[in-house]
Amino acid sequence: MHTLPYGSWPSPIDAALAAAHDGRPDYVGFVGDEAWWTEPRPGEGGRRTLVRRRVDGREESVLPAPWNVRSRVIEYGGHPWAGAVVDGRPVVVFVNFADQRLYRCAPGGEPSPLTPVSLVGGGLRWAEPQLLPERGEVWAVLEEFTGDGSTDVRRVLAAVPLDGSAAQDRGAVRELTDERHRFVTGPRLSPDGRSAAWLAWDHPRMPWDGTELIVAGVGEDGTLHGPRTVAGGPEESIAQVDWAADGSLLYASDRTGWWNLYRDDVPVCPREEEFGGPLWKLGSRWFAPLQTGLIAVVHGRGAGALGILDPETGEVVDAAGPWTEFAPTLAVHGERSEMGVPPPEGWGRVVGVGASPRSGYEVVELDAVTGRARVVGAGHQDAVDPAHYPEPQIRTFTGPDGRDIHAHIYPPHNPGCVPPADELPPYVVWAHGGPTSRAPLVLDLEIAYFTSRGIGVAEVDYGGSTGHGREYRERLREQWGVVDVEDCAAVALALADEGTADRDRLAVRGGSAGGWTAASSLARTDVYACGTILYPVLDLASWGDGETHDFESQYLESLIGPRAEVPGRYTQRSPLEHADRIAVPFLLLQGLDDVICPPAQCERFLERMRGRRVPHAYIAFAGEGHGFRRAETMIRVLESELSLYAQVFGLDPSGVPTLELSE
Repeated sequence: MHTLPYGSWPSPIDAALAAAHDGRPDYVGFVGDEAWWTEPRPGEGGRRTLVRRRVDGREESVLPAPWNVRSRVIEYGGHPWAGAVVDGRPVVVFVNFADQRLYRCAPGGEPSPLTPVSLVGGGLRWAEPQLLPERGEVWAVLEEFTGDGSTDVRRVLAAVPLDGSAAQDRGAVRELTDERHRFVTGPRLSPDGRSAAWLAWDHPRMPWDGTELIVAGVGEDGTLHGPRTVAGGPEESIAQVDWAADGSLLYASDRTGWWNLYRDDVPVCPREEEFGGPLWKLGSRWFAPLQTGLIAVVHGRGAGALGILDPETGEVVDAAGPWTEFAPTLAVHGERSEMGVPPPEGWGRVVGVGASPRSGYEVVELDAVTGRARVVGAGHQDAVDPAHYPEPQIRTFTGPDGRDIHAHIYPPHNPGCVPPADELPPYVVWAHGGPTSRAPLVLDLEIAYFTSRGIGVAEVDYGGSTGHGREYRERLREQWGVVDVEDCAAVALALADEGTADRDRLAVRGGSAGGWTAASSLARTDVYACGTILYPVLDLASWGDGETHDFESQYLESLIGPRAEVPGRYTQRSPLEHADRIAVPFLLLQGLDDVICPPAQCERFLERMRGRRVPHAYIAFAGEGHGFRRAETMIRVLESELSLYAQVFGLDPSGVPTLELSE
């Protein structure tokens, strides 16, 4: 045991190790009896591959580089693949990131395109494919750009021929819906194939504000007819819809203030917890019906557990195991069996993606019959002695007006080091993105990179975060840049007041909406000695006036207020307009291919800082978009961030390149 100052503790968790473990498996599904999913490859340019688990337990990547299974619909994407067994062989369709075309392939074969290329604006994009071999089609969400502007776009549900006849012919794509709604997600076919259900919403609402659940008939020729709204509205968010095996309609609605499950408008498990979440990516699944009438659910308050819900009794039995957090992706074996057909062998298999504070995300299979849960893919393996992992605390702090603020606190932790008796540790407050999102309590080697060196981390679920009900979520309505900043500062100061953190060595850090909070915190408070700002929103006026993508182009109407009514608020809140108030060092990190928070925002912000003699560094990464995916990028980000804290806090980490700060 060594007595060393905070921030100088030697750690086996270097930036390369943390980068190699960034990302998680996602978008699980079954192809016949096999579980499939997508998986990140940071060392291969940040692409995502498609992985299959054979019946004998072997895992293999289906698609070699450079194939990248990822959709760009609404820029955040959505479920990018679907599969089925056709004539005894697995067949999958997937979206390739580079050209956004749908492709068809069989394992070992060369993918062939199913959809054409459009040279108009952002082209044609696809998400949530539903493979319907009996119809000879793929049903999916189509996003089609009609001009060069980011909002020159239309979205419909469409059917693509499986025979490849639409690969060069846009006219061969059959549109299933019209353009009456700006956004659509789905559809889901009923077990008898006679009805389809999907969700839709329109500007200025976001999907967690209000969505409509639409049901239509399906004709013999595959056309949809008689669409009607059966639930939802401007003040009711429906996060997901599906059909039970008996043909009843299941959906997750927050009409009571919590996303709960309903079956044909009847609540099946009314609780003050969430059975749904924010629809940032199309095709997110918090529940999946089994053929026996049971429902696999991801549910909880602040965290998502995997369980089996009996809709007749409302009882939920959670999976036993070490996992404390499950992602919103689920699949059940044989879920597309026709109504009245007995469940297939193995009907109780449920696949999800779970993690814990001691393990990263892995593919987990739950047997709904026996209750047994096991890891079946992307299994966690300790890259270092787990004694170096952080030991988080779940805390609730008191903010302005006595409001609760939920947070995860990660104190400095290293099994071989203790600090001098009279020293308090530096802490970095992490503000999550979204802002309508939350921080999951899972093993994150980026956090461990800092805590194992003697730097504490506080992840704050500030007002506006999900997982705590609609009332908590709506604290941020017209208060972005106020409530989030106040809540992060309240947690930081509380840690200092209780003697957990050094008041003079506090920092703030965040990406995307969290980057906004970090920049706003530096401009509006004197709490922090420095900050790290990643791919942020900095200029509200320009960001809300065509400088971002269509999905969030009117998000500020609820986060800040109606622009036509409160135009001055857009100026008053923007960090760009208050750059003169920032007096502490900062690190600004940006992807040059980012169309959500474009680099022009950073460039204007830096121009405002020119001549103010505030130490700072700006690093822009070619080939990176919104959120960094390449291993080499993430390595430089972590090392630069640590160097910033070392220089400002007077730390002495070994083996870290010095970040050059300019004025």
